Amino acid sequence: MGGGYTGGMAPPSERSTVRRLPERGVYDTELIYQVLDEALICHIAFATDQGPVAVPTIHARIGGTLYLHGSHASRMMRTTADTDVCVAATIVDGIVAARSAFHHSLNYRSVVVFGRPRVVIDPQERTAAFEAITDHVLPGRWAEVRQPTEQEDAGTRLLALEIAEASAKVRTGPPGDDEEDMGLGIWAGVIPLTVTPGTPEPAPDLEPGVDISPSVRNYGKK
Repeated sequence: MGGGYTGGMAPPSERSTVRRLPERGVYDTELIYQVLDEALICHIAFATDQGPVAVPTIHARIGGTLYLHGSHASRMMRTTADTDVCVAATIVDGIVAARSAFHHSLNYRSVVVFGRPRVVIDPQERTAAFEAITDHVLPGRWAEVRQPTEQEDAGTRLLALEIAEASAKVRTGPPGDDEEDMGLGIWAGVIPLTVTPGTPEPAPDLEPGVDISPSVRNYGKK
């Protein structure tokens, strides 16, 4: 009860179908892309000999491909190539305060992507992906900074996951209190949440006279 989003498209697969509160399921490609682009991090879940693992990481999207990167030595990079993984990204838009404890919730937008990542070897694709990942964190930053050296590039593994088997789940709106609770005299509603940039803090070893970069100065501005 209380909030939801009805997607007009069919799910791409059985495992990407939203089953719990299916009315909140969305299978629209553009909305899936929008959530992945706005979320600063994602979590990638995969199986290991010691059991399941979920790791937070930075990502970026180019077209219908999701890119993930890390050290060649990391367990995530060593384990996930050409194996089934699940990537999830979530944006919290508000706290839903209900009259009953049971109906408290969050307004959110989330995406789950299933698939088997491939290792990216092509130099041009790697450069494009590194640029996208850098600019995902701080738009416009790639053009302002030193590019990766051959050693840095060689030490980084890059994975590409096609966004072909994915779904979104969205909750919007006020609390869904039961009718018998409406007259309890308890405040109910939504507390909106947003990410607001603070004042940039220069590195302690920043040389005197170095101006703040446009990407930093303009972050979060429309």
